[in-house]
Amino acid sequence: MIVSNEFLKIKGNDLTKGKIKIDIYKDKEKTFEEMANLMVDTIIENNKNNKKTLFIVPLGPVGQYKYFAKRVNEEKVSLKNVTFINMDEYMEDENTVVDITHPLSFERQMYELCYNKIDKELLMDKSQRIFPNLENKDLITKVIEEHNGVDICFGGIGITGHVAFNEPIEGISESEFKNLSTRVLKIAKETLVVNSMDDFDGCYELVPKYAITIGFKEILSSKKIRLYCFRNWHKSVVKRASFLPKDVNFPVSLLQDHEDTRIGISEELAE
Repeated sequence: MIVSNEFLKIKGNDLTKGKIKIDIYKDKEKTFEEMANLMVDTIIENNKNNKKTLFIVPLGPVGQYKYFAKRVNEEKVSLKNVTFINMDEYMEDENTVVDITHPLSFERQMYELCYNKIDKELLMDKSQRIFPNLENKDLITKVIEEHNGVDICFGGIGITGHVAFNEPIEGISESEFKNLSTRVLKIAKETLVVNSMDDFDGCYELVPKYAITIGFKEILSSKKIRLYCFRNWHKSVVKRASFLPKDVNFPVSLLQDHEDTRIGISEELAE
């Protein structure tokens, strides 16, 4: 529970001194570019060492994918030994994943922004492009276990502190929350309102009320966690994540325990 707003006064280089390390980039586009570069550089290094690559990837932020596809194509980086697990997907109700034609379908957007932009001879097999649904929860666990963990989990942070769609849950312990795996859940109203700003001019009633998401168990299995924030309201979110005590009611703060978590922001958010 927040008892003081003093943490909101932390700015500039002082932001780099928190419990979760914060990296500050010139602007929003540089933040996206750095994210893409880390993706490509990791794949290149693993390819050189004949190692497979496993990433958890988001559909939000999305600005990195144009830079990712550009480098992959220009440098002829093979994705044949790469697997992407998307973090989450909207659901119409507790039993129905949104159709790929839905305007907010993460799967459709992932193809439009990333997969369809990559030369076909470089692209990984469709079986290595995994989107969570009701049928493949065990598959996601199996893929992660076979790879001995995720190389990097990429993502953003929601207004409620959620990573993927891991919204706060009343009455749950920290250890229980960290052990949650892929599941269906109801999206917090705060998240619906914020998410509606970009897509439906603030008409949050149009945003699907449910989602399927990987859990913190999958996220914490990652060797590295890299989160990137670029909206004005992220100023409070990243400070709360890094400088306030862990709080299961603000899930991203639980990543303070992870050995290699970093948050990337622009200079504008550091002001």
